[in-house]
Amino acid sequence: MSVMEGLVALSPALALAVTGLLVLLVNTVYPNDTKATLLAVLSAGGALASLAAAGALLTGAGAVLSGPDDSVALYADAVVVDGMSLFFAAVFASVTALVVVASFDYLAENPHRAEFYSLTLFAATGMALMASANSLAVAFIALELASLPSYTLVAFLKSNRGSVEAGLKYFLVGALSSAVFVFGISLVYAATGSLLLPEVASGLAEAGDGLAGVAGIGILMIAGGVAFKTASVPFHFWAPEAYEGAPAPVSAFLSSASKAAGFALAFRVFVVGFPLADVSASVDWVLLFQVLAVATMTLGNFAAATQENVKRMLAYSSIGHAGYALIGLAAWTQAAGGSVLGASMAHLLVYGFMNTGAFLFVALAEHWEIGRTFEDYAGLGARAPMASVAMSVFMFSLAGLPPFGGFFSKYFLFAAAVGAGYWWLAAVGAINSALSLFYYSRVVKALWFDEATTEFDLGETPTALYAAVVFAAVATLLLLPGFGPVIETAEAAAAALVP
Repeated sequence: MSVMEGLVALSPALALAVTGLLVLLVNTVYPNDTKATLLAVLSAGGALASLAAAGALLTGAGAVLSGPDDSVALYADAVVVDGMSLFFAAVFASVTALVVVASFDYLAENPHRAEFYSLTLFAATGMALMASANSLAVAFIALELASLPSYTLVAFLKSNRGSVEAGLKYFLVGALSSAVFVFGISLVYAATGSLLLPEVASGLAEAGDGLAGVAGIGILMIAGGVAFKTASVPFHFWAPEAYEGAPAPVSAFLSSASKAAGFALAFRVFVVGFPLADVSASVDWVLLFQVLAVATMTLGNFAAATQENVKRMLAYSSIGHAGYALIGLAAWTQAAGGSVLGASMAHLLVYGFMNTGAFLFVALAEHWEIGRTFEDYAGLGARAPMASVAMSVFMFSLAGLPPFGGFFSKYFLFAAAVGAGYWWLAAVGAINSALSLFYYSRVVKALWFDEATTEFDLGETPTALYAAVVFAAVATLLLLPGFGPVIETAEAAAAALVP
């Protein structure tokens, strides 16, 4: 493959990285002028360019890949661009564009917009590389590229004690999880002699009993690092603190894009690098993820049901949805792996829109200085009907009710688990979805049926933030009739991943 073809293959990630550098360049040229509109347009344009590049490559229009079931390897096979990496790149770019647009109004009084936009774009670049990592070394570097800007974004409101405290906690726990992750990588390397995932799989097949035990410990530690990134039990405890203290657009970004990046990395590392036939003697990671999936979705939903703070409820809700997405690995079989992984990928796409939109609605409420509790939202539907309708769409879609996108994504995910022979996983997921309707409906009830306890002084409508919320709601609705191509593309990409 020529250099130009390699650049085209990496164009989704490059578009994000180059845009982040351009934002810093503009800020350097105009240090005393915020150029707010230019920075926002440039950042959103870069995210949309990344989305367009991923879509073109995914459909074969980029002349590098023939479709979602094709792939190209770059840099001595350390990076691979295939249907799965492009599918997730589209998710990251979509969420990034929504967050950037929403932040235009949310950070209206903040003089450090360029830094915010560039950090968001660099974090998204790391996420795109995580999805393409075909080497454990690249996986770790990409993970850190995504994580380091995220720590800063959580603590971005330097004058807000909650934001700074959340950023510090997130950094400390993240540093510990990175240490665990990289130590796990070192053990796998010691047992196999390679960091490339296909060669790791071959090395595991040839490893003796002693080395297989070392590799098993390494795999468990890598699973722990992935569990942290996806906010899965028992490494979930940072998420409610970070999401509640962070600026709401950052909470949207982390709970949607960052979570999806963790799953993209997990899917590739465990399916390609640790095939069951080679590692089952040392560690059965399917059983491990079954335990994690059940514990994560159950704890997340029960904890969300006890919250009075809407933002914290959404934080625990995102933990519950991590449990649903874990079904992609928990119900893994060689025969049905493509359909299960594809269904999990499709759910993460829908989740990206509905969860991002929900947190952006919270950002809208924070912009209006309404408050964060269910009681504070009472009667808001009469004053902001369009935004409240959008929030109702997000809540019902997150709960998995028809006719919203979340219904189809959960339906195909649970159906894939049943088809793989894990009907009990689908049953646990369905029960948890029914439970989630309780706390999601509390938001809708407060918006439309409860009497307002305070006078609302909403002031001027934040156009960009409003537009981001409405667009996320429209995308959530349109994913229902358009879910057929989405699930087909996801399954084709996942099937190509299966060795």
